[in-house]
Amino acid sequence: MSIETTATGEAAVLAQLGGMLRELLAEYGLDDAEITMDTTFHDDLELESVDLVALSGQLREHYGDRVNLATFIAERDLDEIIALTVGELVRYVVASLRASA
Repeated sequence: MSIETTATGEAAVLAQLGGMLRELLAEYGLDDAEITMDTTFHDDLELESVDLVALSGQLREHYGDRVNLATFIAERDLDEIIALTVGELVRYVVASLRASA
């Protein structure tokens, strides 16, 4: 088994997601931003919808079809999307990976 399929704990996913987010944030010179479970995509990281599309592509490339950010986002209303935290996404990724294991 590869690391991607065995490392399904929150800490591992947070580290992987943090790396993906820092890659996105590097375009804005913000790659040193602190990323925790409580970090919000909108207020803390100031990500726009186009950034979430890019993140979706990175998640799919890393985890395959098991993690679908578009489906995860589609289940939320606008206020929930604006308030979305890294931790919520981490828990979704962990649950998705465990469900498909």
